[in-house]
Amino acid sequence: ILGQNREVCERRAQRRHPVYTKPELLAVGPNEVWSWDITKLKGPEKWSYYYLYVILDIYSRRVVGWCIAEAETAVLFKPLFDETVAKHDVPPGQLTLHADNGAPMKAKATGFLLADLGVTQSHSRPHTSNDNPYSAAHFKTLKYQPTFPKRFAGIEQARDFCRGFFDWYNQAHHHAGIGLMTPNQVHYGQADAVHAARQAILA
Repeated sequence: ILGQNREVCERRAQRRHPVYTKPELLAVGPNEVWSWDITKLKGPEKWSYYYLYVILDIYSRRVVGWCIAEAETAVLFKPLFDETVAKHDVPPGQLTLHADNGAPMKAKATGFLLADLGVTQSHSRPHTSNDNPYSAAHFKTLKYQPTFPKRFAGIEQARDFCRGFFDWYNQAHHHAGIGLMTPNQVHYGQADAVHAARQAILA
C-alpha cells in the first residue's frame, strides 16, 4: 500500500547535492596544464612537519616548481607560482592549474593570483581523492624511495634531499606513464628522437 502511494521514500527534508562534473583536462604540449599539491614531511620531533609544495606538468610529468616551508598557506604558494610562471615564460590564457579542494587551493588569495595571471582554475570533486592522480602518484614515488628518511633532522636537510630527488626525477627517472621516457625528454621535445633511436636499435 505504501509503494502504491509513493510513500516508500525519505520523507524528511534532505539536502540536495549538486552533480559535480569529473574534471577532464587535456594537455598536448608542455606548460598547458599543471597540477599542484602539498604533502607533509615528518620533522625531527613527533607532530612536527615540513610542507612540500610541488607543481607538476601533467603533459611531461616534469616538476616545474617546488618549495618547502614550515606552514601550509596560500600566501606561501604565491611567490612559488609567480617564480615558476616567470621561469617557464608562460603567456596569459595558456595555462590551466589543477588542484584538490584543500584550503590553500581554494583560498581567495590563490584565486586572485591566478586571475591576475590569466590562469584557469580546475579542482577535484569534493571527497574524490583520485581526481588529482598525477600529484598523488608523484608523492608516492618520492616517499617510496629507498633513501627517503623516516624523519628529517631539519628543514635544510629536507630541502637538500628534495633537491637531489627532483634532479634525478626530471633528468633520469624513466616514467611508465610517458613511455619510459624521462620528464625532461618529453618536456623539451626529445621524445620522438629517443623513440626513433630505440626503434632503430630494436630493428
